[in-house]
Amino acid sequence: MSLGPLDGQRVVDLFAGSGALAIEALSRGAEHADLVEVDRRARETIERNVRDLGLESRVKLWPLRLPAGYARLRAILARADVVFADPPYGGREARETLEALGHEGVLRGGARLVLESHGKDEVPEAVGVLLRERERRYGETVVHVYRAAGAPAEGPGA
Repeated sequence: MSLGPLDGQRVVDLFAGSGALAIEALSRGAEHADLVEVDRRARETIERNVRDLGLESRVKLWPLRLPAGYARLRAILARADVVFADPPYGGREARETLEALGHEGVLRGGARLVLESHGKDEVPEAVGVLLRERERRYGETVVHVYRAAGAPAEGPGA
């Protein structure tokens, strides 16, 4: 699912796993990526991938458990243009992510949230300031794109 140009944008990759989503965003022109991953082995994979691709200056890795870690990410989330979230399927993590990010002031106006969920997970159309713009199914996976209400700040990453 295309998000359009990412030139100069700041991305956050929650539940980052290997970091593939953020690394792809950087390859498409994103300026900076913050990756959140609690699993040590996954973080080691991210560090190796980032180092091998020469992206160290454009990436910050956060070893945080979510949803508890959202409080430490407030400043990062407030500057993000795009937030990717691929929480574990079948639990409450998708809904908890929407609830945490849907509060007014967490994401700047116009920021997008790209949330992956299992087709059986209940994912609402709107939560707080987040309104789903579109969704697409890929087998059992559903990709939801939300946009934060409010006027966008001036320029990418502002």
